[in-house]
Amino acid sequence: MSVVQTHEGRVAVVTGAGQGFGRAIAVELAKRGADIAVIDLNEASETVAAVEAVGRRAMAVEADVSQPESVADAGNQILTTFRSVDILINNAGVYPFRDFFDVDFGYWRKIQAINLDSQFLTARAFAPSMRDSGWGRIVNLASNSLGLAVPSLSHYMASKGGVVGFTRGLATDLAPYGITVNAVAPTASRTPGGEANIAGDVLDGVASMQAIKRGGVASDIVGTVSFLSSEDCAFVTGQTIMADGGLVRL
Repeated sequence: MSVVQTHEGRVAVVTGAGQGFGRAIAVELAKRGADIAVIDLNEASETVAAVEAVGRRAMAVEADVSQPESVADAGNQILTTFRSVDILINNAGVYPFRDFFDVDFGYWRKIQAINLDSQFLTARAFAPSMRDSGWGRIVNLASNSLGLAVPSLSHYMASKGGVVGFTRGLATDLAPYGITVNAVAPTASRTPGGEANIAGDVLDGVASMQAIKRGGVASDIVGTVSFLSSEDCAFVTGQTIMADGGLVRL
């Protein structure tokens, strides 16, 4: 079955798209017609190849999204290649468990920088291009953990709570320029990052509490992200959608 070309003619930047959620999002947006720029801390040749395999242009830039100079350089490379950017998917992040008494200020700041500061930096890099064209979509990855009682995640939940607040504020600031800003909150999922940080029995336990009783996988959020990054989202902004199998209800 052919995929509707809802993103034809658009250029999308996806952070952390070397694997997992990011790769699944990048490939799906490409199937829907978008050209893709990947920003990842590591090389992302497999994602680029997957995008090119469906007939779209792709490039990858190795950058640390928590560092201002690195993001600025990545932004310059992408805008030089594609001239403009229409869609930004802020997927890059980490999901580390650590007991509160083992979290010093340096580690706290590291998690905020990776999960929250990065989204500010990329928005600053690419929102001007969207403003100039009068159209844009920003989708930030949050977390359904904000609605759960999970131990050893205070630092992580603080960063993701900041993502929700940033999404709401930025939606107001950018609405006059035709730019919508929303967030998607996935569940603990069987992605490379999820399986590296969460024990298999815990993932199974999370799935058992969901309305849809199966483990989450990377492809489970691509439909929501695709909607929020399309023209269909023109009147939806400032929202956080739980794409988590019905675990958290807001």
